[in-house]
Amino acid sequence: MTADGTRVRDPGRREKILAAAAELVARRGYHAVSLADIGAAAGIVGSGIYRHFGSKSAILDALLDQAMDRLLGNAGRVLASGAGDEQVLAALVADQVAFAVDDRRLVQLYQREIHTLPEADRRRLRRRQRHYIEEWVHVLAGVRPGITDGEARARVHAAIGAIQSVASYNSGLPRGELVRLLTGIARACLSVG
Repeated sequence: MTADGTRVRDPGRREKILAAAAELVARRGYHAVSLADIGAAAGIVGSGIYRHFGSKSAILDALLDQAMDRLLGNAGRVLASGAGDEQVLAALVADQVAFAVDDRRLVQLYQREIHTLPEADRRRLRRRQRHYIEEWVHVLAGVRPGITDGEARARVHAAIGAIQSVASYNSGLPRGELVRLLTGIARACLSVG
């Protein structure tokens, strides 16, 4: 509250709610977590969440959008950099690896919980995901002239799937070693040096 008694909202509260929801839902599953659980983990009462989100589904949608925003935003910056296709592909791989290793919870949420969203939200997120894949396919075609569209798509899906497999287990490897391993596996899937 301010000196005159006016209530001031915590500008970071929305992000605290999202972070708490990501942790809880990744650990326990979407249906096992209530708004009260999320509120308690975020340091507010469950009903306080409604000031920021209309439902638990809206929280999940915001989290998955956040994941796609990050990936598409970084891909857009790399593509706009003017670098050659090989450097762009290396940067896309590096970003996807960093995302999977550092934001494992968001990868888990996307993989496990997208089906719980309303159909319209699922379709929107899947369109965004397809757009992201298309960026990779286009760049891979520039690196590997003559590759068929089907092979390029299969290789991109295999590379991203291999990278994101880290979300389902803890290898126990130090971060640097895990990053090197996943990068090498992704590059092998893409069949690039």
